[in-house]
Amino acid sequence: MTPRFVLAGLLLALAAPAWAVNKDIERLQIQIAALQGQIADLQRTAEDNQREIKRLGDTLAEQNAFLRRALQDRRLQDEALQTALKEFGERMAELEERLQQPVPAPSAAPAPSAAGPEAGDGGSAPAPAPAAPPPPPRELYSQAYADYARGNYDLAIQEYREYLRNYPNTDLSDNAQYWIGECYFSKQRYPEAVAAWDELLRDYPASDKIPDARYKKGVTLERLGRRREALVEYRNVVERYPNSEAGRKAREKLNP
Repeated sequence: MTPRFVLAGLLLALAAPAWAVNKDIERLQIQIAALQGQIADLQRTAEDNQREIKRLGDTLAEQNAFLRRALQDRRLQDEALQTALKEFGERMAELEERLQQPVPAPSAAPAPSAAGPEAGDGGSAPAPAPAAPPPPPRELYSQAYADYARGNYDLAIQEYREYLRNYPNTDLSDNAQYWIGECYFSKQRYPEAVAAWDELLRDYPASDKIPDARYKKGVTLERLGRRREALVEYRNVVERYPNSEAGRKAREKLNP
């Protein structure tokens, strides 16, 4: 074999592996490009999932807030119903007592004067009729609360104010002032509700309605967008009346 043929064989032997390596590199490049495409798809999917998770989280937070408000309103309705039932029972007991009392005999009318008016005298003016006495305090209070329970808030406010004008210092006067605030709150007239509860705090500082009034004042201030003032009221209730129902609800407001 001549040296020329030997050299040609060596060149062919060396060229074959180089061609195979280029094919492998080309295949690897195709695989890398495919993997890069898959990674990009996974990244887009992950971003879409993150956006969906955020949307679901926001929706869940809104639903939780709605449920908390609904639960709070339900508790207030339950409390109002329990109070209405209690006061209805007291009213029935009062009516029963009144029915058992003897009816007083009507007093005799005064006899007319025998002497007529003198000549030239036009006669004396008739005496004004005496003003009708106000209803008994328990009856007036119960009627006001019944109107509140029926949703007749304006009428209930009028009756509670009449109660306070006629009976400012009874054991139910502070309650009447408290329920005026509740009537305004139910009508969503929040500034008037705050003013009514401020009157209770000022005029009846020893009332057992103070914890409820401060808590409801905090709720009302929060609805007016005055969150900082509302927190002051909640903390006051928690610190001064920790074992009351208002104290428990105030803690929930401070630690939702």
